[in-house]
Amino acid sequence: MIDEFLAGDLGAVEKAVRAAVAEEVMPRFRQLAAHEIVEKRGPHDLVTTADRLAEEQLTDALTKLLPGSVVVGEEAVHADPAVLTALGGDAPVWIVDPVDGTRQFVHGDPGFSTLVTLAHREELLASWTYAPVLDLMAIARRGGGALLNGEPIHSGSPEPGAALHVAISHFDFTTDAEKRTLSGLRAPGAEVRPCGSAGLEYLNVARGLLDAVAFTWENAWDHAAGLLLVDEAGGAHSTLGGKPFRISGGNALPFTAARDEAAVRHILGLLADAG
Repeated sequence: MIDEFLAGDLGAVEKAVRAAVAEEVMPRFRQLAAHEIVEKRGPHDLVTTADRLAEEQLTDALTKLLPGSVVVGEEAVHADPAVLTALGGDAPVWIVDPVDGTRQFVHGDPGFSTLVTLAHREELLASWTYAPVLDLMAIARRGGGALLNGEPIHSGSPEPGAALHVAISHFDFTTDAEKRTLSGLRAPGAEVRPCGSAGLEYLNVARGLLDAVAFTWENAWDHAAGLLLVDEAGGAHSTLGGKPFRISGGNALPFTAARDEAAVRHILGLLADAG
């Protein structure tokens, strides 16, 4: 069933993503009432009514498109962590982040996105990264390349000899130990800044606008879409242990995704030295 679905026209998934965003997210952009914003684990970890309702709509639409599939969404996992076990199961899994960059969304910043990935037995098969205010829709299919607004994109390689520009985990979300490891990137040959929406940072790598990302957390909904997008655009990724990122967790952190293998190796070396 999954092979037949992938062999068909996946345009219905794009339509479902666009519809959920148009109906539940964009009407609330810069229009959120105070009661529509809730802290989950602290002032930097927010959820809004838009997150919850968009995820509910996507859950309904995506499971209808692929009968027998299940959804692992950020808000569903927050409500019931047992939902995560589906990532390692036999059913096809839709991994959903309804509003990636909720903090940006809450503050009226256009730098947020909606992320959807289809996976099966931990293999990433297709992904959609949609930034509605920026009018960007990136789609990747395993073995089929990466598209941005219908046009192929390629990560290319960093300029030889130039410092690598790297977006890293925001310090608001890192422990002291993680800060020490990430400090390895504050070395000659690298220039770092805190990341915004993870989905958009991955898109920047896939487009060749950013050389790499380095992250210290492993929530599947933040990374699945972007990792497939970067890989299909010609880039690469690896955990600190030298292995591919596992969406079910248990990764050696930090991990990086970059425009090419050489950049991945260089960043892992800097991180390992600092750790």
